[in-house]
Amino acid sequence: MRAHLQMFFTAALLAGWLTTGHADNNPTNGAPMKLQLTTTAFAEGQPIPLRHSYNDQDISPALQWSGVPPAAKSLALICDDPDAPMGTWVHWVIYNLPATAPGLSEGVPKTPELPDGSKQGVNDYKGTGYGGPCPPPGKPHRYFFKLYALDTRPDLKPGLTKADLVKAMAGHILAEGQLMGTYQR
Repeated sequence: MRAHLQMFFTAALLAGWLTTGHADNNPTNGAPMKLQLTTTAFAEGQPIPLRHSYNDQDISPALQWSGVPPAAKSLALICDDPDAPMGTWVHWVIYNLPATAPGLSEGVPKTPELPDGSKQGVNDYKGTGYGGPCPPPGKPHRYFFKLYALDTRPDLKPGLTKADLVKAMAGHILAEGQLMGTYQR
């Protein structure tokens, strides 16, 4: 019986059903560590400036972060709006960011690949890179910028969807953080 259990747990670990929670990478016993994510464009929970909206300049805000674990090999960022009428609307998918990067400058080019090797996915406007807020008139929507530190630098092609990236990140998140801004028309 003991041999059967040992074989089961070994197979489960190899299949990714269980994790060992490496103490050197993640001292929180399996729960991701916290990253600090900020911007000079707006304060946590406050309105996102018009210039970052889809109907104005549509440029990404500058983002800064800290607290990336030394074991991180890359970073990924997703921005979405869970208040959209048809379900969560994805505004930005960017991944393979260097783990040593301290942030992103304002107005990241809307190209599939950036000079530092970062890659951008497709937003729900069917475009590459950042697509700013554009909610229907009415109450403010919340926009979550979510940053992930990964224990791998996956060999991913540009143009992933949020779902593709979330699947690729499964089991590889060492730390995460988020910043929320609002926007209303």
